[in-house]
Amino acid sequence: MICVSKKKSYLKYQNLKIFGQGNLHGKVEISGAKNSALVLLASSLLTNERIILENVPRLTDIEKMGNILKSLGVKLIQKNNRLEIDPKNISIKELPYELVNGLRASFFCIGALLSKYGEAKVPLPGGCNIGSRPIDEHINGLQALGAEIIIEEGIVKARIKDETNKLHGSHIKLKCPSVGATETLIMAASLAEGRTTIENAAREPEIQDLCQMLNKMGAKIYDSGKEKIIIDGVNNLCGCTHKVIPDRIEAGTFLIAAAATSSSITVSPVIPNHLEAVTNKLQESGSKITIKGNSITIKGKEIKGVDIETAPFPGFPTDLQAPFTTLMSIANGESKITETIFENRMNHVHLLNKMGANIKLNENIAHIKGVKKIKGMDLVGSDLRTSAALIIAGIIAEGTSKIYGLEHLDRGYENFESKLKILGIKINREFNKKALKNKEFKMNSDPADIPRYKAA
Repeated sequence: MICVSKKKSYLKYQNLKIFGQGNLHGKVEISGAKNSALVLLASSLLTNERIILENVPRLTDIEKMGNILKSLGVKLIQKNNRLEIDPKNISIKELPYELVNGLRASFFCIGALLSKYGEAKVPLPGGCNIGSRPIDEHINGLQALGAEIIIEEGIVKARIKDETNKLHGSHIKLKCPSVGATETLIMAASLAEGRTTIENAAREPEIQDLCQMLNKMGAKIYDSGKEKIIIDGVNNLCGCTHKVIPDRIEAGTFLIAAAATSSSITVSPVIPNHLEAVTNKLQESGSKITIKGNSITIKGKEIKGVDIETAPFPGFPTDLQAPFTTLMSIANGESKITETIFENRMNHVHLLNKMGANIKLNENIAHIKGVKKIKGMDLVGSDLRTSAALIIAGIIAEGTSKIYGLEHLDRGYENFESKLKILGIKINREFNKKALKNKEFKMNSDPADIPRYKAA
């Protein structure tokens, strides 16, 4: 695997140049779900046997999680989108701060390490700057299962108090349906003694994918995808082969881009009911949606303003709020976007306004009056979904745009610009050789050789 810190430094000097007023057409292949693959990697710590994950997206976040596992002694062999994981020689139960700092999902390892080995030390998580994402629900749930937890100097230190070195099943009621907490507690409870029930559990497809893989490994988990999940602990888990579900957020991003450009495309493979909240709003805003098997076809038409409010699954996903805001910025009429999940997930609004949008922000509610056109600009995306929103804006804008902040984009979209090119968009990744030479490194190779994932 490529060194993450070096690659991220290079990404600071890359941008996407987008020629506006583009039109999408054709079919785009959807990659495996980033948020599912990350937690599946963490869950491999629960066994001593080999795990084979298929349809793993090649993303910097996945790379980071892989490096974290390797730091623990896990062996990884990657070939394209297939990842072979051998966790039998784990020798360390402490995650290194320098690897954990930029990846919130790394914290999910605490449940697996604690349940399997009786102890774990995990730095407090990092990730996109989109607001506070407290770990109280994780901590309270692990304590209910019998863990003793101390937080010192930014390190969460957990150990099992019981002499048997086993967690014990418990009844846990989450204050909010936290995806991360639900995943952490499912992993921890899988090897606990007795039955655990998690009430007010998150219902996201990524949680269902985790439970499906754990059950393949020999776990006994019931009712995933419902508000109450039941886990009967087992003594050990075995290896398995599992295919990561398609990324509903990537698919939704392409569907929104098609709607924004009045285009017709097909996204596949997808699991259509994972996208129902999104496709319903796209239909309400004027697009025609056709579902056939594992594909969704959209025919964009005149865009009408509609209101959305983000909510836990099966509601409208917060990860698609920023792209949908871009769509509404050119809709006929007015719309209202309400963000209920993260308090700082409106970073895109002032940037869209710079491009000519008419959006008034009142705390976490965006009031939008649609405009007929926006203009291309050079802008920096501050987080993953803001970057995606700005790219869509660049596609529909008059003139050209340059979007920076690709270290965020490459965390969550595999070969994004390559897929847009296949769909007919004029978009190029540029490398600022002069800036790199002057500010940080000396270039010793052609920009095409800079380490980043390329289209197959």
